[in-house]
Amino acid sequence: MRNGAAPKRLPHLFLLPFLCVSILLTAPLDASQRILEDFADRRIVSAYRLGPGEAIDLDGVLDETLWERPEPASDFIQVDPDNGAPATERTEVRIVYSEDTLYMGVICYDRDPEGMMGNTMLRDAALSSGDRFMWVFDTYLDERSGYFFEINPSGSMGDSLVFPAGEQQRAWDGIWTARIRRTEIGWIAEIEIPFRTLNFNPDGTAWGINFQRTVRRKNEESIWNGFARNQDLRTMSNAGLLTNVSEVDQGIGIDVKPYVVGSGLYDSRRPDPNNQTLYTGDTGLDIVYAVTPNLRASVTLNTDFAETEVDDRQVNLTRFPIRFPEKREFFLEGSNYFDLATPFQAFFSRRIGLNEGVPQRIEYGAKLTGQIGAHDIGAMQVRTAEEGGRLGEDFTILRGTQRFWSESMIGMLYTRRAARASDTIGALGGSGVPDPRHTIAFDYNLTTRTFLGDKNLRFRGDMVYTSNPAGTGKSSRGSFGITYPNDLINASLRGNLREANFDPAVGFNDRSGIKEVVTGLTIAPRPDNHPVIRQYSFGVNVNRITSSSNTLLSRRIRFSPLSVGTHAGDGVQFEISREYERLERDFRQPQGDIVLPQGSEYRFTRFEVSWSTSNQRVFAIGGDYSWGDYFSGTRRAFEPRLEIRPQVGLVINLSGQFNRVELGEGSFSTSLLQSQVNKQFSPWISLASNLQYDTLSRIIGWQARFRWIMKPGNDIYFVYTQNWRDNPGDIAQAARIETIDRKAASKIIYTHRF
Repeated sequence: MRNGAAPKRLPHLFLLPFLCVSILLTAPLDASQRILEDFADRRIVSAYRLGPGEAIDLDGVLDETLWERPEPASDFIQVDPDNGAPATERTEVRIVYSEDTLYMGVICYDRDPEGMMGNTMLRDAALSSGDRFMWVFDTYLDERSGYFFEINPSGSMGDSLVFPAGEQQRAWDGIWTARIRRTEIGWIAEIEIPFRTLNFNPDGTAWGINFQRTVRRKNEESIWNGFARNQDLRTMSNAGLLTNVSEVDQGIGIDVKPYVVGSGLYDSRRPDPNNQTLYTGDTGLDIVYAVTPNLRASVTLNTDFAETEVDDRQVNLTRFPIRFPEKREFFLEGSNYFDLATPFQAFFSRRIGLNEGVPQRIEYGAKLTGQIGAHDIGAMQVRTAEEGGRLGEDFTILRGTQRFWSESMIGMLYTRRAARASDTIGALGGSGVPDPRHTIAFDYNLTTRTFLGDKNLRFRGDMVYTSNPAGTGKSSRGSFGITYPNDLINASLRGNLREANFDPAVGFNDRSGIKEVVTGLTIAPRPDNHPVIRQYSFGVNVNRITSSSNTLLSRRIRFSPLSVGTHAGDGVQFEISREYERLERDFRQPQGDIVLPQGSEYRFTRFEVSWSTSNQRVFAIGGDYSWGDYFSGTRRAFEPRLEIRPQVGLVINLSGQFNRVELGEGSFSTSLLQSQVNKQFSPWISLASNLQYDTLSRIIGWQARFRWIMKPGNDIYFVYTQNWRDNPGDIAQAARIETIDRKAASKIIYTHRF
């Protein structure tokens, strides 16, 4: 801490879990022996190794005789609707492999092939609206992490990395291929996964593996191993075993990904009318090296994210900043190795190379992520360029965790953000360059899935310290949480304390100087043999926030007297919330000169109805409508959503957000409209359009994004973006809509594996 200032000591409550963990870690535990003992209860599928001269023609037809040699994984069990009963449609999975490739042959039998649903062909699309087949690999057999894959009858392919507690990272794009055919007996898939795509111990004797199938017209989910609703497909301790995979080649472990980018930009805001159009071309390089089978290093040079999707706009009517998700590939891959066990983001990668949403060029980035024994590690170094009057910066992030038991861990995170003096600032003696800012965090996660036999129970917490340039201390955060997340009862208790000067320079923090306690309880029974209703839900949630001096600032009691889900996938929910707010500072509304003054107190009640129809339908309708008191007046909010699937390969999403706020100090309205159209010509070629408009910025934004996957790992992108300003002045103006900027960019990515 600067000037020797020390952070205020956090309550001993936050330290107790760390003391417990240190004691527990001293207990003798032979994890490998425990897993071996569990094998007796797991189903096993054995892979067949291809002999000399044997090969797979990847065409979606299992006509090679070698497919008859391995015994299939079959006899799936229902998770829903009839938990524990045999699946109504048969599924068979066979696995063969060569020295460098794993192959899967999947037959999804269906007695009504005309009723099969496969609404999309898009890579990494959400496949929940149709039939699908999913599987996971636990390649280290550590019951913690692994790989998730899914396909549907139309050829769509999706994948993600899986982390403890079933969390996943959808941004990961593995290099693999699937060929799928519909037939009179159902649908058949032939899948090819190079061993270089997966990290695993080549000396291991078995992998964890599991399969799940969805028959959407029945809303039936069936799984191969373990059908308890508390343990899903991504629960690696729920997996069966894949055996007889040995003596395989992962290659040298180097992926080289050069790329070429070309763009043209017109910006009407440039002062020189003769210099408003700019054409650029550039090259860059990504290199990924598997240091060990469990440890991966990557370097990105002269990074460009021309292919990245635009953010979905949000209308913020709160007093606090909102968080936009990361979409850039370099930061998404391996991001789990930098996450705390708690929801708090002490490292938020959008703080790098995005200055208040404006891109700042990244000169280079280097990253090391993976496992060393029972440790998970993450290290990252990124440099941004001086650009647009903004200083260049260096970012350092270090993360390490110690795994123990089946799903528990304790860890530490360190971040550093340091600006570099420009030539101009250097000439002034270095004035104007802020001191480097530091954050250090400690966290823990104690999880069991065998509480009371088969229930989930989790304890999580963190302690975070940030440097304080003012030297006044009070720059720490601490939290604890306990959750009981199960199918019938879901209960939670969470608390956190954020001191007044807490400010993580590379993290996301919406509010400081508070103490917060959140409790929740949901009971969700399933009626027996009901012809329509699959599950009810009743719940209550209480959020209480006080200042550091224990002055009540906010209290929200949300009660859900009824939520209903049907067998068809439709749902409706009703909520009542009672709220109290005390303003710590003036609350300026987003439109007009409406200000709610500091120190004001408000008590109000609001109501909300949410509904959704099953997305397997051609027209799927959803929305939220809320009404009631709001600070000194009232607010009505309506958020309709419509998803249209007129044919396979075409998905149209229309949505809106409409608010009418009437306060004692004045009234205003806001609107946000969005149209997303995605056309897939095949599983390899797609065109996406995203059109948005909101009445606060009065800017119309459009992005069209074409992607051609020549083969997995080799991509061509064409992206066009244009923004217009709506000038509502004189209607007689010749051009009420004027162009702000437009940009066309193309990017070619090639991957070569050694």
